[in-house]
Amino acid sequence: MRTGKKSRKTKETDIEVRINLDGDGDVVVATGIPFFDHMLGAMGRHGRMGLSVKAGGDLLIDTHHTVEDTGIVLGTALKKALGDGRGIRRFAHTAVPMDEAIATVTLDWGGRGYLVWEDTFSDTPLGGSVPGDLIEHFFYSLCINAGMTAHISIRGANDHHACEAAFKAFGIALMNATTIDGKRDEIPSTKGMF
Repeated sequence: MRTGKKSRKTKETDIEVRINLDGDGDVVVATGIPFFDHMLGAMGRHGRMGLSVKAGGDLLIDTHHTVEDTGIVLGTALKKALGDGRGIRRFAHTAVPMDEAIATVTLDWGGRGYLVWEDTFSDTPLGGSVPGDLIEHFFYSLCINAGMTAHISIRGANDHHACEAAFKAFGIALMNATTIDGKRDEIPSTKGMF
């Protein structure tokens, strides 16, 4: 079973993430930020992973540290769950529409963390508390710590729809990239390692 558990405690946050790449979409998320909980829930459910996120943070200041550090811990737990990547497909591309919005996510889980991001978010915080640029920072933190490259493009008139489409697309792409390819039992890299 491909599972990862990671916790991180700083003066600003206390976060624990458990992930099962071969899960069934059972998700339990409690970060103290309802909008962020909803997005992580959508990612886990549509990515059919087992996901548990418990986070406490300095929300009296703002949501930045909690969202950023959740990305760091989730990325690290994902990397642990993946192991050496033997037999995975590695690459995936997914597009998810949500009413007028659409998000596309293209992944390469090849050991190098990188994010290319494009969005049309307004200046109004998502869910009343999460600035759009913080969503980008979450995915950046996740990708750098997981060792994956992601190209994420979001368009839509409604920020909630656009953001939710992105989290769903990311979850689906993650599931597809980490699916075991029954035709090979090797690390999918010409280098022989990630």
